[in-house]
This record gives sequence, structure tokens and C-alpha cells, in this order.
Amino acid sequence: MRNSDPKQLLIWIKACRGYSFTASIIPCFISASLALYLRPQADWLLLPVIIICSVLLHAATNLTNDYYDFKKGVDQGYEFASGRCLVDAVLTPKQAKHSALILFAITFLLGLALVAQRGPWMLVLGIAGICGGYFYTAAPVAYKNFGLGDILVFLLMGPLMTVGSYFALTGDFNIRVLLVSLPIGCLVTAILASNNIRDIKHDREMKIRTFAAVIGYKNAKVEFYLLIISAYLCAALLIALKILPLYSLAVFLSLPLAFKIIFEIKNSAPQDAGKLAIIDVNAANLHLIFGLLLIISIILGKPIGS
Repeated sequence: MRNSDPKQLLIWIKACRGYSFTASIIPCFISASLALYLRPQADWLLLPVIIICSVLLHAATNLTNDYYDFKKGVDQGYEFASGRCLVDAVLTPKQAKHSALILFAITFLLGLALVAQRGPWMLVLGIAGICGGYFYTAAPVAYKNFGLGDILVFLLMGPLMTVGSYFALTGDFNIRVLLVSLPIGCLVTAILASNNIRDIKHDREMKIRTFAAVIGYKNAKVEFYLLIISAYLCAALLIALKILPLYSLAVFLSLPLAFKIIFEIKNSAPQDAGKLAIIDVNAANLHLIFGLLLIISIILGKPIGS
């Protein structure tokens, strides 16, 4: 039994797509760095709760997504299915569904500690996050299938997660936090957009109306380019307006990876899914590196003596 426990843990980490958790952790630490930079009164003991809630919500969303895609037959027989655990029968659909609901419930219960500190607005933000995660693919909404995934992922994992984490830490809403969340929102949406570009041929065959499938392959490429370019333009503008410190020019050190991903997308065709096998992983790495550089730069830019 002891020998099987680590293996079971790895299975669940894979099922929850643990490699993607940085996308939900980075906004929390950006909010924390901004709390240091802007110097409001912050309750730092709440930071671990904020991070755990974000990760659990992300894991629950991924399990729900895999469950409904599997039930609809979207992932069956497809080499690049996001969650292989159901397709490969490592987990049963029932296990995935129940685990997702348990994780959503734990997220809600832990979030009540934040609500106790910050009041009803925290409850509104939390419920918005849970509903956004659950109804990404769950009936009766399944907004992913109506071409709304990109815009809602931008809002939920960019502004909502960053502003919500900052509010949970400080009890304060700050327009500067909202503005800083925009490049992060662009890059997290780029992860989804790259995944949808790779899968566009398959999704159309399965009648899944992702935003990429709706606008077509060429336009989906343009959307991806705009998301990447907008992240860097936003950062430059925020530095010019002194909303971010000059140190934040460090985010441009991630440009080589951004160009690499752009050229991979540019040189692809709808039938080239194999060439883009890990394009979403590369986009997630860009989000991570850009985010880490931004966090470090904000901390370094903290006024001396504060």
C-alpha cells in the first residue's frame, strides 16, 4: 500500500494538470508583491489560504473540463487530449466528477475564512470564480462551446484573480492592481488560445465551438499574436506611466521565448497538430517567466525605507 501511494498521488496530480498550476499561483504572488509595493495594510497570514484556494479552484476546473469533454466524446481517440487519465482509463468519470465537486466545496469552505475577514465582496468574488470554473464546460452553460472561453479566462484568471487576491490580502480595491493584471490576463489567455489553435481541426470535427474554431485558423493566429504583443505593450505603458517601477523592464527578458512561440504558431497549419504538441506548455512557461520577472521587479522597486 505504501508503494502505491506515491503512484496514486502522481496520477491525481496528472489528472488535475498540476503543470498548469503556475497560471493560478502567479496572480496571487503578483498581488502580494503589489501589496508590498503600494504599502496598504495587509494580513499576510491570509496569503497561504489565497494560494491554496486558487490552486484547488484551478484543479477542480480542470477535472470538470476533462469529465464533460470525456462524456461528450471530445477527448476519446485524440492524441492531444488535455487530461489523459480518463481517456486512458486511469481514473473513472465518476471519480473525476466527484473529486471536482469535493475540490470546489473545499475551496468554498476555505474561502469563508477570507469572507470572514473581508465581508460580502469577498463572497461575490469567490462565487464568481467558482461559477466561472465549473461552467467552463459544465451544463447548462458550457461557455467554452459558445466561443466565450478566451474572454472569460482573460477576466477570471487575469483581473478577477489578481484583484481578488489583492482584496483578500488588503481589504482594498486599487485601480493600479487592475491595470497590472492586464498583461497577465493576456498571457494566460494565450495559453488557452495556443491550445485551441492546435486543436482547431479536431474541435471542428467534434462540433466544439471554441473561439478559435469560430473565427478560423488564420484569425486565431492573429488573436494569439495580439495577446502576446499586448502583454508587452501593457507592461511598457505601465512603466511609462510609473504604475510599475523601472525594474519591470526585466519582463522583456522573456521576449526570446515569446518570439519562439510566435514563430511556431506562424509556421503551423490546421493539420499540423503534432508540430504544436506542447505549444500550450510553452505558452504556460512564458506566462510563468514573465510573471516571475514582474514579481521580482515589483519587489525590487519597493521604495527604500518602506
